[in-house]
Amino acid sequence: MTRSLLFWRWQLVRCLVLLSLSPALAQTAPACKYFRTGNAENATASPRAGYALMGGGADLDEAFKWLCDHAGGGDLLVLRATGTDAYDPYIQSVCHLNSVATLIIPSRAAAADPFVAKTIRNASALFIAGGDQANYINFWQGTPVQEAMNAAIRRGVPVGGTSAGLAVLGQFAYTAQGDKPDDPNLDSKAALANPFEPRITLTRSFLSIPILKGIITDSHFAKRDRMGRLLVFLARLNEPDGKPLPLAARPGIRGIGIEERAAILVDADGHATVIGHGSAYFVGPVDDAIIPAIEKPVASLSATVLKVQSGHAFDLKAWKGDAVSYTLSVQEGAIHSTQAGGAVY
Repeated sequence: MTRSLLFWRWQLVRCLVLLSLSPALAQTAPACKYFRTGNAENATASPRAGYALMGGGADLDEAFKWLCDHAGGGDLLVLRATGTDAYDPYIQSVCHLNSVATLIIPSRAAAADPFVAKTIRNASALFIAGGDQANYINFWQGTPVQEAMNAAIRRGVPVGGTSAGLAVLGQFAYTAQGDKPDDPNLDSKAALANPFEPRITLTRSFLSIPILKGIITDSHFAKRDRMGRLLVFLARLNEPDGKPLPLAARPGIRGIGIEERAAILVDADGHATVIGHGSAYFVGPVDDAIIPAIEKPVASLSATVLKVQSGHAFDLKAWKGDAVSYTLSVQEGAIHSTQAGGAVY
């Protein structure tokens, strides 16, 4: 058995046995799991800041190659709350880094394990997998995991995320904490019909990526018809009382929606490129949103959408790029578009 294999097996055992030292805690809190492929020792690397925003669905080799390139040949760490180490051999096959590891952190007790924060601190790149973003918020927010991730961002470590992992990259995030096993994932129809729906749970500053300040992100965008719910998120964030604010008082929060099998590769200065097999949508901020009382549809709002297709560029700081521009408006819960045929996407 190779030294590398022994190393990551030992770390897996280490995570699993730590909580066994406290039987009461072990009964209620799953421990972390750690898997590693490649070299056992971390490399000395010089990572470059950058952010790979992935819309979900089948993974894109190009996006991971870009993230790995920003890792400077070092050690990439996949973060999950559930799942397996399936990303490790895939990423290593397209990147050939010093190592690729997966750290599964399935509870707040696991997030408090010093090994977890240390492992995050030693990574040259971070990738947050898909799953359920409610787990990331419930298990990681306010713990050393959140602190270590933000410290890595400040050091210039590149970060990527797909699906649920994308959802937590912006300054603002839809947490999905209101979803229930027998309650389908929040869709646009439900959000527009009742913008104070209990499932609309939003948070801020889970991660602090400077170029994503003032932004909320959403994935699986066109396939799951999430434009309407993103408009509601923006209305709630920009005009929390449900009434139009004076222009100078509006926070100007914007949204980014990304289609499946598409990604946005963002440099630290805000220059971005859309890649893959779909488009990205740069939305808002919303104007003159009127959100009535609970259980009433959105009365009105409007927002400009900038649709950027694969292979084209966008500047997040300037909020402009090689885009198709159109306007969406909502009247009594129904979306209207200035695009030909009234197309929302």
